[in-house]
Parts: sequence; structure tokens; C-alpha cells
Amino acid sequence: MTDSSTHIAEPPLARLLFSDRRLAPGWLLLRLAVGAVWLSASMQKIFDRDGEWIGAHSGQALTRFAEEAMMKVLGEHFVVSDFYAGFLSKVVIPHATFFSWLLCLGELVVGIALLLGLFTGVAAFVGGFLNFSFLLAGAASVNPLLFAAATWLVLGWRVAGYIGLDRFVLPSSTTPSEAPNKCHGTDQ
Repeated sequence: MTDSSTHIAEPPLARLLFSDRRLAPGWLLLRLAVGAVWLSASMQKIFDRDGEWIGAHSGQALTRFAEEAMMKVLGEHFVVSDFYAGFLSKVVIPHATFFSWLLCLGELVVGIALLLGLFTGVAAFVGGFLNFSFLLAGAASVNPLLFAAATWLVLGWRVAGYIGLDRFVLPSSTTPSEAPNKCHGTDQ
């Protein structure tokens, strides 16, 4: 059993990279680049001329994407695993319109939040989750780079949003570590 008062010091390199406000301009550049990619991706889908993402034919583009991903399960050098192909065929395709709207909205929110530096860690996590989903579907493109960037932004959340709205919003929000340690009304 460990003592709850034990504190493990953060390594100096980690403290420099992920906590030092002097590096905020570098984090800002990374955050803006990733946010711009997400905003651009959402705008391409939202303003799709054929309306296959959120327009009159919503869900058709996502259905095509999922069907192409399911074809990557076949062969000796498959790219997509059976479990993910099953998820696509049993969950995504039957509800393609819902997932299409959810994807467009998710990309839009992630892009805007990263550009504004608002809840940077959460936005980067959601973006990384989307990238991971695309990677599971066999879509490489820029997804490995965006996933890596999202991981770094999640790790550096304390300083990545410092030149942004996080500087003003996060101090006023409480985190579980700052909340009183109470269990059923008694201090522990």
C-alpha cells in the first residue's frame, strides 16, 4: 500500500516540454496547424456540393468510406481488422446519417476549439480519437501525423492553450484533484 502523500517529481525535460510557459509560442503553432486541418476537413464535408455528408444525401459518403474500409479486411496483407469491419457494418453503416453528422460536428468543434485554445487537451483527445478511428479503417493519409500531434497536445495541455482561451477559462474550472476529498460527507 502506498502513502497518499508520496509525490513523484516530474522529470525536468517533461516539465520543460509540457509545463513551461516559455514554450507556449511553439505549442500555439502546433495547435493552430492541427486546428486548421480539422476545420478545413469539416468545412469540406459541411459544404460538400453533393450533400453526401450532411445534405440531402447525408451518410452516403460515410457509407462509401466504411464499405471501402471493409474491403481492406480481405487478403493476405489485410489493413482493417475483423472487429472494426464488424463495427462498421453493424453500427456505422445502418446509422450512417447519424455518424456522418456526428463526424462533421466533431471535426468542426475540434478545429474551432484548437484554433481558439479552448479546452485544448479535451479537443486534442477527441481529434486523436477520430484519427485513431480513421487509422483503424485503413485511412493513413495525414492521420498518423495528426494522431501524433494530438497526443503531444494532450500531454502539453497545460501550456498548449496558454496563448488562447484556456488561460482564462481553465483557472475558473475545478478539477477532481482540486475538489475537496470527501466520501459520503466525511473527510478522508
